[in-house]
Order: sequence, then C-alpha cells, then structure tokens
Amino acid sequence: MGFLKSFFNNVFHEDALAEKVSSFEQVSEEQLEAHLGVTMYNGFELTDAVRPSIDLKVVPAQGFRNDVYQDEESKSSVPVLMGAASKPGLFEVFMDLLDPLGATVDVVLETSHYRENTGHIDLYRDHIDMPVLKSILWDYEDMLTNDGCTGIAVLNPSIPQEVQFDEHKLLIVYGKDLTPFEKTFIERDIYPHKQIKFITEAEHVHSSSDKFQQQFEELRMRLGMDANYS
Repeated sequence: MGFLKSFFNNVFHEDALAEKVSSFEQVSEEQLEAHLGVTMYNGFELTDAVRPSIDLKVVPAQGFRNDVYQDEESKSSVPVLMGAASKPGLFEVFMDLLDPLGATVDVVLETSHYRENTGHIDLYRDHIDMPVLKSILWDYEDMLTNDGCTGIAVLNPSIPQEVQFDEHKLLIVYGKDLTPFEKTFIERDIYPHKQIKFITEAEHVHSSSDKFQQQFEELRMRLGMDANYS
C-alpha cells in the first residue's frame, strides 16, 4: 500500500476534475494498486511522475512528432516537437536538447505543488549561463525526472526557441528551426512517429511527495527565483 498512498496522498488529477468522473474510481483498490505499480509498457519505462489511465487509451511509447502551436492572441503558429523517452537516458536527452539554445538563457520553473486545482505557477529567472544552469540541474536530476508537480522550461528569446521538460516528463521544443533538436532526438534513438500519442492525450494521474517539494524549493533558491506563488 505504500506506493498507492504515495500516489494519492500527493496527487491532482487533471481530466477527472474536468469530467467529474474518473476511470480510476471505477476499479477496486487492488486493481488500482496493480495498475499504478506497472512501470513499463513494451520496453518503455515510466518515471515516478505520472501514470496512464486504467483503460490505457494511450500506451506510453518512445518517439517524437512534429506539431504546430496556434497562438490564439497573436493568431500566429509556431512549429513544435513533442517527444517521449524511456526513463533511462531521459534526463540526458533533455540536457542535450538545451545545447542549441546558446550560451545564455532564461529559465522558467513550473510548479503545481501549491495549486489545489489544475494548472501551475511559473517562476522566472532571466539571463543565466548555460554551463551554470546545467551544473545546477544535474544536482536535481531525480526530482526533475520523477516529480509530477514540477516542470522546467529553458528559452532563448533572441532566437526564439524554447525547450520544456514538463510535469508529464514530455520533451517539448518550440521554435522556427527545429532541425538541431530533431537530430538530437534521433541520435538518442528517439525516432519520428506521426501517429504517436502522449500520456497527456488521455486521462492520467500525477505523483509528488514532500521530499520533492522541498527539493523544488532548494532548486528555486539556487536559481535565484522569488517565491511568488500567488
């Protein structure tokens, strides 16, 4: 029961909140515990941050696809790469994706530790040297990989390009020229798949812990970010 408690004592459920009914509530406690205990699907290893729906409408898999983000306010469109990688090597892929952004970047920490409803709070840090940022992030690899209430985005507004390692542990890249990022994915054996579906496209649950929340606070302070959770 320890794993089950750690999931639901620290969980928010996005789709269930929207739909008012969750498939997770339609099964026995034993079935639920067995489902949440599954860490691998067809060779794809999950992090501790998130689990797919009971009915597995989306089966986690490794790969990436090209997409387009439509900005409703500006009516503009931005090319997007969305990718998923198995847990071994996942953080290394994220770090490799940062290289094309340049020597100095801005950082956004995303947290839902302090939100009872869906959504997250963004904390900002402008102008940090990439080697310094990477050194700090390596110290928090475990939390960034396994905390379902923490995400991070690194961007260079002058290009402009942005790399996200979100709360679902998906790898998302925005920008006009995404060729270097596609190359990074392929070099890491993450290949294009037009029909791939990601865990965000169906019901799912997130997991966190008091330990990860404390580590998030440590990371926030090391990045020099104010604790503005309003």
